[in-house]
Amino acid sequence: MALNLSGQDVSQTLKNKKIYVVCPFPQGEAAGQRLKYEQYFQSWRDHGYEIQVSSFMDAALWDVVYTEGNNIKKFLGVFKGYLRRFIDLFLFNKFDVVYVFMWGTPFGSSLYERMLRFLSHRVIYDIEDNVLMEQSSTLNPITRFLRGSGKTKYLIKTADHVITSSPFLNDYALELNQKNQATFISSSIDTNRFIPANKYTNTSIPVVGWTGTFSSKEYLDLLAPVFVELAKKIKFKLRVIGNFEYSIPGVDLEVIQWTKEKEVADLQGIDIGLYPLPQNKWVLGKSGLKALQYMAFGLPTVATNVGTTPKIIQHMDNGILVEKENEWIEALEILIQKPELRKKLGNNARQTILLSYSTDVIGELYLRILSELIGEIE
Repeated sequence: MALNLSGQDVSQTLKNKKIYVVCPFPQGEAAGQRLKYEQYFQSWRDHGYEIQVSSFMDAALWDVVYTEGNNIKKFLGVFKGYLRRFIDLFLFNKFDVVYVFMWGTPFGSSLYERMLRFLSHRVIYDIEDNVLMEQSSTLNPITRFLRGSGKTKYLIKTADHVITSSPFLNDYALELNQKNQATFISSSIDTNRFIPANKYTNTSIPVVGWTGTFSSKEYLDLLAPVFVELAKKIKFKLRVIGNFEYSIPGVDLEVIQWTKEKEVADLQGIDIGLYPLPQNKWVLGKSGLKALQYMAFGLPTVATNVGTTPKIIQHMDNGILVEKENEWIEALEILIQKPELRKKLGNNARQTILLSYSTDVIGELYLRILSELIGEIE
């Protein structure tokens, strides 16, 4: 991939250019959107872009999509989402760039994506997770039945530029994309907002924490036997920050409902971050966002040694990588016992984020891609 690295002031070339963002979730809600491209909207506007966002889900559907039941609300929400996508077809050609995150429509063939491509001047396709694989869902059998990889492959192939969440996905996109245009851009952290507050002491019971949604709860479930066994050996509190109820008999557990307003304070209140993942191909597309969040707060993170994570965490330098259940227990036990080790790993983790994963570092990559595509139109 060739990007213009000449140092030209991009603000002079991007005046009055328009981006239409097509995304699954309402703006400002999903971490995968908030901590990826959404947090750069103001920067893009400062460089002369006008931005319009069209999310498939509205707030009403977002409130119930990861809950059990509420099928009528879900059906109505999906219907309204498709209605919005139909209206979008009449808007695409009014914008210089259509920026698609994850998918245009969630179900069916690639027909809609083909219409989007035909009607758009330039398309950027931003993918996260290994969306080439069908994602399982215990809550949405309709999703399991209808979602395939044809839509994703078509957008990767025909987009003017593909933005990926992992080196694994980027290699695939470079091979498939007709223009060989793909860039790996990591999730990134606003280090002026995600600020360390940990004292690295054991004056109170250490808090082991995890944050996520119902859709990623199955990863937390992997550690249930670890928590039960660990509770027999040492005192700790488990803090789960999410949008679901959770319980593990025999474990001192605190469940906190995630909110944007309390996100920072709730994460600052933990001592050790958890990033468990299964050993499968789906996670090869993950960007390591949870690990990055914990590390930005100066927290030692224990993570599964899979996918992108080993590129972020160096074992026993800025975190701990594990694979087996006994390794999870040993890593958590030593971190709970040794606040000085938590401090060492946490400080190194914060430096890793500042040097390689902050918005100040990552943001320029987006601007350069947008600038190059606009230049092609002109």
